[in-house]
Amino acid sequence: MNAWDELVERCAIRRRKKIGPLSDEAYAELLLAVRADPESFVDTSVERAVLIMARALDAFRASCRNDDLLDDAAYEAERTRRMAALHAECVRARETDESSLDASLLQALTSELEPDPLLEELLELERDFASDEPPEGDAWDDIFYRPHLRLRAAVARTCLDGARFRMAESAAASVMDAAPRDPLGARHTYMLACARLEDEAGFDAVCARFSRQESAWSHLSRTLLLYKLDRMGAARRALRGFSELCAGGAYALLRPTYVEVYLPDRPEAAPCSFDECLLAVREAEPIIADVPDFIPWCQGQEWLVESARRFAEGRDLDW
Repeated sequence: MNAWDELVERCAIRRRKKIGPLSDEAYAELLLAVRADPESFVDTSVERAVLIMARALDAFRASCRNDDLLDDAAYEAERTRRMAALHAECVRARETDESSLDASLLQALTSELEPDPLLEELLELERDFASDEPPEGDAWDDIFYRPHLRLRAAVARTCLDGARFRMAESAAASVMDAAPRDPLGARHTYMLACARLEDEAGFDAVCARFSRQESAWSHLSRTLLLYKLDRMGAARRALRGFSELCAGGAYALLRPTYVEVYLPDRPEAAPCSFDECLLAVREAEPIIADVPDFIPWCQGQEWLVESARRFAEGRDLDW
């Protein structure tokens, strides 16, 4: 969530309604003015809540920068402190504007609940903030509908975390249907759910829908899917693709790394980059845990282990 950009757009839209019809050029100038000093354009409780969240998310992300320098105890203490601080700001944003779905979503996510109680909270938010049908066209283009898409995408990911794979597939599909460009990456959740459900047709269909643009999720999901279907030759080829086409894929799979809670949506990462591999492996954990022979099989591929070792040595990572 780029809260600052969304704050700018919300303020500009409201100001345009107040002023009256503007040409495209005049509206572009208004956007520039708001972007230069968004806080001076904040006039409503809705905008004040977004401003609180924008500042809080900035502070949270800034506090993560030195994590690599901390030992385990210091890291846990710092993480607990910053999550509590962010949670408190989300509560303040919600109190500022009770209609803020994003504030409610962030409040739920920073509560650090287990998947089942978190899913209950998210579904309750869907009931409390029930809206009409998504806008026509791509719902992401409606700045005021985006919180509903973020919430639905969070429901899909939480279903996956809680081993509700068919529900995850359905929720992710609803996000893609409402926002066909899929800026929230619901297709990644969908692919992983397809892998667990052995839904090869669904996996192939979503790959085709997005012009077979590969990602760490598509490579890893394909590997898991083929492994579960017991097509071991194809699974090995898919695993090699994950290792060779995704930077550090072998290392990410064999040495999974802790990934922070998504606040509120999946962080951006370059396609097939190491950062994307870390995210994909983290999201695949419930499936990998449900297929206990998968990691030993991966560890039995000597070329994969060697690839992971080389990557670790090149990045000065633990091995």
